[in-house]
This record gives sequence, C-alpha cells and structure tokens, in this order.
Amino acid sequence: MRRNAILFVAVSLLSGLGGSAMALVTGIWILDLTGSPGLAALVGLCGYAPTLAGPWLGAVVDRLPRRPVVIAANLAVAAALPGLLAVRGPGQVWLLFCVATVYGIAYVLIDAGESALLPAALSPVQLGRVNGWRSSAQEGVKLVAPLAGAGLYTWQGGHLVALLAAVLPALAAAGYAALRLTHTSATAASHVRGVRAGLTVLFGAASVRRPVVLAAVAIGMSGFTTAAGYAVVTDTLGLPATFLGVLLSAQGAGSIAGGLAVGRLITRFAPTAVALAGAGLFAVSCLVRCLPWWPGVVTASVLAGLGLPWALVAAVTAIQTHSPDALLGRVAATANTVMFGPIAATTPLGAIAVLLGARPPLVLAAALCLTACALTRRDRPDRTPSSPSPAPADVRSELTAGSSPECLAHSATRCEGEAQQSHPPHRSRPCRGVHTTSCFPGAHEPRSCERAEASRQ
Repeated sequence: MRRNAILFVAVSLLSGLGGSAMALVTGIWILDLTGSPGLAALVGLCGYAPTLAGPWLGAVVDRLPRRPVVIAANLAVAAALPGLLAVRGPGQVWLLFCVATVYGIAYVLIDAGESALLPAALSPVQLGRVNGWRSSAQEGVKLVAPLAGAGLYTWQGGHLVALLAAVLPALAAAGYAALRLTHTSATAASHVRGVRAGLTVLFGAASVRRPVVLAAVAIGMSGFTTAAGYAVVTDTLGLPATFLGVLLSAQGAGSIAGGLAVGRLITRFAPTAVALAGAGLFAVSCLVRCLPWWPGVVTASVLAGLGLPWALVAAVTAIQTHSPDALLGRVAATANTVMFGPIAATTPLGAIAVLLGARPPLVLAAALCLTACALTRRDRPDRTPSSPSPAPADVRSELTAGSSPECLAHSATRCEGEAQQSHPPHRSRPCRGVHTTSCFPGAHEPRSCERAEASRQ
C-alpha cells in the first residue's frame, strides 16, 4: 500500500511538471510566432475543451481495462510532443493546437482512469490522505513548473521544452505499470451502457452529490472572482499588478498545506463535512479580500488556497468510495465536467460584474458559497439503517443482474446506512464497500454477502 501511495504521488509530480510547463510555453510560443494574444489564449481552450466531453470519455475508460488506458494516454502525450520539433514559423502553429488538444483528451482519460485505479490500489482509509498528498504535489509543482518552463524557453526555445516534457509522461506511464493492485479494477458489463448511468449515480447518491456540488460552486466562484482579484490589487490597494505574484504564491502555499491536512480531515469527518468547510473557507476568503488592507488580502489568498483543495479532494474521495466500480470512470469524468465546466461561464461573467467595482463580485461569490453550504446542511437529515437512501433504481437494476436476493437486500442498505448513521465525529469513516452496490458483479463483496451466497447454495 505504501509503495502504491508513493507511486501515485510521484506520478502526480511528473504529470503536473510537464503539463504546467507546456501550458505556459505553448501560449508564449504562439505569441512569439504570430504576435496574436487571442491565438495564444485560444490554445488554452484546446486543452480545456475536452473536459466538457468528460461523460463520454469516462464511458470509454469504463469499457476498457483501466490501467492500459491510463498508460496509453500518457504514452500518446509522450509521442505527440516531439512533433513540435517541426514548428519553425507561423505556418506550423496548428501543431501546437493539435498537441494541446491531445493533452486535454489524455488528461481527461487519465483523471477518470486514475480515479478508478486508486480504490483498487489503496485502502479506503488511505484514499483521502493520498488524494490530499497528490493535491499538494500538484500545487507545489505549479509554483515551479511555469517558471522553469519559461526559463528553458527563453534559453533554448520551445523545442527543448517539448523534448523534456515528452520524457515526463513516459515516466508516469512506467509508474502506473509498477502499481500493485489489490484487486483487478473491473470494466463495465456490456449491459451498462451510455453516460446516463454515470450521471444518475453522480446526482442520485447524496453522499456523492453533496461534496461534488459544493466543489463545483466553490471552483466556479473562483473563476467568477478572477477579475475582481486584479481590481483589488490595482484599484482598491493601488499596488502594481506584479503584486499578484505574491498573492498566487500565498494561495499556492495554502493549497500545499490544505492538501497535506485534508486526508486526515476526511478520515475523521467524512467528505461532505470537509467539502462544507472548504466552500465556507473560500467564502470567508472572498469577504476578507474586500478589506482595503494588503495583509488581509494575502491572508485571503491563503484561505482560498486551503478551501479549494478541501472541497475538491473531498468530492474526489466521495466519488472513489461511494460509486460502483463498473461506473467509476464515467462518474469521475462527469464530476470533473460538473466541477470545472462552470469556469467557462463564470469567468467572463465575473469580468462583466467587476465593472460595478471589485467588491460586488466578491460579496456575491461569498453569498453563493454560503447559500450552497446552508442548503447542503439542510439536506443532511439523520438517517438510521432502517431508513436508507438506496441507489437510483435504474442503475441498480442494470448492475444487479445475477445477484442473489439476500445480497441485493444487503447492498441496498449497507453503505448508505453506514455512511448516514450519527456517529461522533471521531468515528466517521468512509464506507468500505461500493456505495449501494457492494455486492454487484465486479464490486467488492463483503463477508456478510458471502455468507448469504453460501447459505443460498
């Protein structure tokens, strides 16, 4: 287990280093070749747009062996990057757009596949901690990789950066190949088709829906307040725009600290509670940023750095511990679309809202986050094992073909009852089975179901 945890963190470092460096360098490269800021910004859309196809790409991950898919996606990136050696002038700019698109598609597949591999390689207790460590590693890399990429580009141009970046996904593929899986991650049965099943699990299971929605609101509002962040520095504080570098570093430091702490919090308080705390912290950071005092604005950046990873890691962990194994790829990729897709709309809306001043967008973002937290608190009634919330009926009917009546009765109550009982905070823990489907084909079968099957036979 420890070996797998180290490998997952190492893979996160390698992927983050190459991806962050190339994300900046491709934009600079296009700007140098064409002189067009619009084209330089458009290349970022090529990397982001595949996220919107997450439900469909996640279905691909579910229908194929997960580890080979993740390895192949990394090797595809490694193979595509040397193609940038052919870029010599504006006539080859299209190659940069193609590579950015390959990056975007590959990372959607990798995120979905990795979310399905993690539960097969780690215990439920370790999931939250390793997800937190991975988040810290990725945030730490973001502080270093853009600077290193820009420095290498200035020194030797984009060709050297592309070659070095090509090595990193190849190493990441080797890391995935070295994982020791405690059980084989099952691919979806042929009768579970389409993206609808993943959507139904994501929004039908409260233990998954709540943290995902909270993360989506917090991340969406982070995009909404981007323009306000610029206005606070230049207009409210009267400082040069370069002060944004200080704020980004402060947020990065908060993200690293938040990632290191979030695993223990999830183990103790469960994902929904941690997501509530994360969204609440981001709301507080928005309000503190309204103060015309630069130490307060720096503190707000640290709070935002803490809150956003808490909400995101809590949502990811909830997906991994409460989704049917056969649908994990679809649920994870769909959740990524739900959590990160709103940024495409909230960022331009925030740019319009900042015309009213820096504070109105910040106050509105805080109000929306706090409203989401309040609604989630209201939507958390205490339940006992006698009043469970079973999985959506249509998904359950597709996944339960061939299961015994005893096993199905047990699976409909086990995980939700376990997750929803009113344990003291220090006893809260992730459900060890798969949410409401722990006895379905391809999932982990608990001992009680094994006994039921044996008595039936």
